[in-house]
Amino acid sequence: MGLKPTRPPVWLMRQAGRVLPRYMKMRESHSFKELMETPELAAEVTLMPVDDLGVDAAIIFSDILTVPVAMGMEIEWTDRGPHFPQPLCNLDNPSSHLKIQTERLDHVYKAIDIVVSRSTVPLIGFCGAPLTTLCYMLQGVSTRQNFPDAKKFIYENRQETRRLVDMLTEVSIEYATKQIEHGIDTFQLFESNAGLLPTDVYEEIFMPSVRKITQAIRSMGIPVIFFAKGLGCGLRMITPDVCDFVGIDWQTNIWDARRMVHPSVGLQGNFDPHLLFASHGQIAAEVAQYHKFFEQYPNWIANLGHGVLADTPIENVKYFINKIKNQ
Repeated sequence: MGLKPTRPPVWLMRQAGRVLPRYMKMRESHSFKELMETPELAAEVTLMPVDDLGVDAAIIFSDILTVPVAMGMEIEWTDRGPHFPQPLCNLDNPSSHLKIQTERLDHVYKAIDIVVSRSTVPLIGFCGAPLTTLCYMLQGVSTRQNFPDAKKFIYENRQETRRLVDMLTEVSIEYATKQIEHGIDTFQLFESNAGLLPTDVYEEIFMPSVRKITQAIRSMGIPVIFFAKGLGCGLRMITPDVCDFVGIDWQTNIWDARRMVHPSVGLQGNFDPHLLFASHGQIAAEVAQYHKFFEQYPNWIANLGHGVLADTPIENVKYFINKIKNQ
């Protein structure tokens, strides 16, 4: 970051996972929890996309819900997604039930150590942003993606919501700081649920936390990517005090995003993940259009507007990455 590239750098959200045959082979003998919490295995999965897909950066293999675990919540990893047996919205004064246990994050730092020792490729660290993480903590499950119980709690319990956000913020800062100390090169803050709330509510309750987290990271000399899915016109809030790059989802035109976001902030994204099911000709045509954008605005990282879908043909993923790199 900060240098004018001759081509756009490219990596993909959710690049280490079910799209990779080698990963699926590992899943035959290891659970997701085991892969994530065993540093040697997590490091191996982290580097798979670099070797198998040719991406320019690795992102540590973990999950955004490691932070709630470090706050004392118990989580079950099921075939239908993560599940908190005791969601916070069922408790009175839920912040009083949380117990910070940051040592439960140590396996992530050990995995980073192994990746750094084995590879010179840039390594991205990450955590979930406060709204997204809080939605899971309140709701307990991910199967109802609009999180109605979490939204109801936020509106009914503003003061308690702020307490929970403050706790999340402090743990997230410690988590990010430790990742930096162990050798990550860039940090991405994932706000997958930014579109759940009206922009003014998000700005009031959650943007101060986002700024506090990103400023703590950037004060250590590490650039930050803030990915806020569904933020829409709220992209006007993204100024240089927030992040170095902002991830754009596929629902927002990249040219429109460029007009909304402060010119000093780079963009990342925003190919529709479903594009990777199209023909190679369609993929090539879409990539060509984005290269025109890159020629005018070189502070752009090629990526999808959300994660790679599980059943995406791997040959299409490879073709897409090669077209980005060799247009």
